[in-house]
Amino acid sequence: MSDVTIPQDGLLVGRVRTPGSAFPRVVTVRNGRVIDITAKSAPTVRDVCELADPAGYVAAAEGHDIGGVADILDNSGPDKFFPHKPYLVSPIDLQAVKAAGVTFVVSLLERVIEEQARGDKAKADALRGEILDLIGTDLSKLVPGSETAMKVKQTLIAKGVWSQYLEVGIGPDPEIFTKCQPMSSVGYGADVGVLPISEWNNPEPEVALVVTSAGKIIGATLGNDVNLRDVEGRSALLLGKAKDNNASASLGPFIRLFDAGFSLEDIKKSDISLNVTGEDGFVLEGHSSMSQISRTPESIVESATGRHHQYPDGFVLYLGTMFAPVKDRGGVGKGFTHKSNDIVTISTPLLGSLRNRVRLSTECPPWTYGASHLMRDLSKAGLLN
Repeated sequence: MSDVTIPQDGLLVGRVRTPGSAFPRVVTVRNGRVIDITAKSAPTVRDVCELADPAGYVAAAEGHDIGGVADILDNSGPDKFFPHKPYLVSPIDLQAVKAAGVTFVVSLLERVIEEQARGDKAKADALRGEILDLIGTDLSKLVPGSETAMKVKQTLIAKGVWSQYLEVGIGPDPEIFTKCQPMSSVGYGADVGVLPISEWNNPEPEVALVVTSAGKIIGATLGNDVNLRDVEGRSALLLGKAKDNNASASLGPFIRLFDAGFSLEDIKKSDISLNVTGEDGFVLEGHSSMSQISRTPESIVESATGRHHQYPDGFVLYLGTMFAPVKDRGGVGKGFTHKSNDIVTISTPLLGSLRNRVRLSTECPPWTYGASHLMRDLSKAGLLN
């Protein structure tokens, strides 16, 4: 039996690989069973999300039972995995995958420290104290882009500690970047990857919103926006190298669709828990409270899409995290960094739990199944109109 909590009262949609099918099946969960609802009317999760009423469609969709949700979760890894049995993959398919950075004060301060330390963990603790002395905790009360925020900006510039991270943290425009390519995210149980060159990295436990091509937020899932602190700390121009690597974006286990009993307001009040357990006995725990986000989720979505930027297949948007681990691992002053085979669990009762094992990106299974492969396989199955 899996220890993953699956919401019992929510409308869930995701994807499962099953024996005998060339492509992932669109599924939902009913009474502890995983139901294949793949149909010509909505052969992809993208198509489900683009319907006028995704939750209503999933609730009423006909399908067939492919197994117990606990059994499929257990077989999805990382503890055990049998490819001849059904297993979960990322719950999205054709959607773009975007991420917002520096949306929480703690994250903001840690990004400034990364920049000032230039990837040197030994300098981080001293810099953290110095910057906190200058900034204090007033940033938590600032509205980004407000007149008050701009006055704080001028004060920090005068003190010589202004940063590009402070600009996107309290300035008018959020940081929004491409986390990975469509079809390349990994799901529950999969290995997540860090680059071999990185010696300072961490998980980022986040809520990811599911947004339609019209900019409507229709659901949410959990995400791990794997981060290479030393790479990004060397230069913000290395953001792509720090963020977009093989198996560096995890989502799941399912998308929970908004309905009469679940809305964006529930997400805004949620707490996201993190547990990292290493083979060396190291345990790291933390949480991220969505109530502490400095920009509203709606405003972040509005910055990502509109007349200035379209997503015809919709997109998923990581909302950022307030969690930035500083607990020493392997010695005083060495800070936290991942080791191979760390197990990372991100959870909240509203969305369930997302569990992954950490490996090097070069050792994770390569991404080989893209949008062109999915379209060909759906066509062969007679599922494309």
